[in-house]
Amino acid sequence: MPQRAGKTTMRKLMTGVTLGAVAGLLLIFAIPSYNHGEASVAGSKARDFSFEMNGKQMQLTDMRGKVVVVNFWASWCPPCVDETPSLIALQKEIAPKGATVLGISSDYDEQSYAHFVQTSGIDFPTYFDGARTISAEYGTYVYPETYIIGRDGRIARKLVGEQDWMSPEMTAYFTSLLQNN
Repeated sequence: MPQRAGKTTMRKLMTGVTLGAVAGLLLIFAIPSYNHGEASVAGSKARDFSFEMNGKQMQLTDMRGKVVVVNFWASWCPPCVDETPSLIALQKEIAPKGATVLGISSDYDEQSYAHFVQTSGIDFPTYFDGARTISAEYGTYVYPETYIIGRDGRIARKLVGEQDWMSPEMTAYFTSLLQNN
């Protein structure tokens, strides 16, 4: 009988260790700062793309000279919805300093996009990219995903996952970026 109890205990211990290891790996892959094995894009030139803003056709390069926070999102994405108030607050903070948030929506239909923009009080520029051509060019398939582009048109930082844009760390980052860029 004691030998059987020892085997059961050992089996339970091994199951616990295995489940713990699997949970640890899943946690690592879920951390927003984990870059999923891709090379860092920081310092590379941001890909130009066309979009419409206030009825006017524009290009990302038209915003050169500003820091641009390009945020890929969708109204069907819970982390994107949760992140929206923080992006609105970020826009209010950085706009007077020569920067802007530019939201690129990957919603499936324009009505959902327009409804969400209106009901959420989004006051930063947004663009409906229903065909997902811009997000595909950037290799974005996980939402939200954000690229911070410096005044020189180069990517300063890429962030995957929901962010608290008004956290002390982000506030310090943008203060430094806007002073030095």
